[in-house]
Amino acid sequence: MSWLAEYKKSLKMPEVEDVFDLVFYRPLAFQLVKLIFPTNITPNQLTFTALILGIISGYFYAQGLPYGFLLGALFFMLYNVFDCSDGQLARLKNNGTHAGRIIDGIGDYIATLAVFLGIGFGFANQQENPAFWWFLILLLIVFSVIQAVLVDFYRNRFLDYVLQRKNTFEEDLQSYKDEYEVLKGQKNKWLDRTIIQIYLYYSSFQDKLISKGKKTVFFIATPQEYYEKNKLIMRLWTLISSTAEITVLIICSVINRLDLFFAIILIGFNAFAIVLWFVQRTIDQSFKLASE
Repeated sequence: MSWLAEYKKSLKMPEVEDVFDLVFYRPLAFQLVKLIFPTNITPNQLTFTALILGIISGYFYAQGLPYGFLLGALFFMLYNVFDCSDGQLARLKNNGTHAGRIIDGIGDYIATLAVFLGIGFGFANQQENPAFWWFLILLLIVFSVIQAVLVDFYRNRFLDYVLQRKNTFEEDLQSYKDEYEVLKGQKNKWLDRTIIQIYLYYSSFQDKLISKGKKTVFFIATPQEYYEKNKLIMRLWTLISSTAEITVLIICSVINRLDLFFAIILIGFNAFAIVLWFVQRTIDQSFKLASE
């Protein structure tokens, strides 16, 4: 099997991948995966390595100096490479688990939070009005979560329809609820129980944000029809993904303009998300609906 064929096998689906992932982070991650493939290194170990790199990045940002921003950007880039590699390794070895997916998601939030806090201590506290910049960091965290939820939802829905998967969101949610009930009576499973509970809270928030508690509505559409109508907007959704945010932060760190990073994410990304949401609604309304 050629390198390109193996690389494509390690991806979810090119249409739902971030552009920066496809052309930069995932090719680097794939080289790492090829290197460690013969070893006993697991996807979860790569996940924890990525988390450590993210925390180190936050530490350097907290220095509040240009060299700290550069090192913070470097380690945040390495974090994203390792964060991409765990899923690639799991797909190639076919040894991914639901718990691993949850741990990966939690690790992403912890690493991103560490970096944002580092920016707060290193950048905001050096400004004339640190309270204002800390307020912007709080807004940054909130809107980053919302943007991630939106991209994650539409990405999974795209994969569900195009690959003719069953509704993975509802099925996963119910399976985790069932597992949580089983673990409630097992004292030595408190960590697994806590991880699943966090996932359930996140899923509930995502469901309320997108559907506003309404009964799930399904489209009557062939995979090809759904693909053709949504392939462009799916690509556009990935432009405000967490990887795009990481890339913007890295670039702004290199040029020592973290103020520009705030403007791009809080104004540019949010405005773009609003436009995409309205366009997505128009596309959705072009399909006939069927309720379950």
